[in-house]
Amino acid sequence: MDGLQLQPTKIFTQKPSFHIAAGAPTHPCISDMISNTIRFTEFGTDGGPAAKALKPKFNLFIEHLASHGFVVPPHIEMRHAIATTIGLKGLGGLLFIFSSSFGAYLLLFYLAFITPIVYDFYNYDMEKPEFVQLFIKFTQNLALFGSLLFYLGMKNSMPRRQPKKKVHKSKTN
Repeated sequence: MDGLQLQPTKIFTQKPSFHIAAGAPTHPCISDMISNTIRFTEFGTDGGPAAKALKPKFNLFIEHLASHGFVVPPHIEMRHAIATTIGLKGLGGLLFIFSSSFGAYLLLFYLAFITPIVYDFYNYDMEKPEFVQLFIKFTQNLALFGSLLFYLGMKNSMPRRQPKKKVHKSKTN
């Protein structure tokens, strides 16, 4: 097997999985597929490590909303939130690849939901290194949000093809 070499490693849990050996020539999609497969298999019954990482940030976001007078949403299970974000990102991305406006709307909803919660730069002091990293990721997601809005605006401004009406010629005898 020339090129692709898999070696056992431990990622997220103690279960052995595989990663691509350093120096092995690979296509970027292969490493993304392996990474996404690992994330999906780690979901478990409680939402996995993503739910554990998102829960404190989500609770802090809800407290921030409540302190500013916004309506507090009802209790949300983290595993449901994680499953929803996986579905929105996966289905939205797949539909967007096939030029679907619905896929772009799903990605917009995903970005609007996840960006202020995950990249909570506003909870950090400006001198801390976490602030800069989170702010950069936040602005990147904001740029993606804007590009999706631009895509939807361009897609909706283009006239749709009208079927050509056949002109019936009268027969002359």
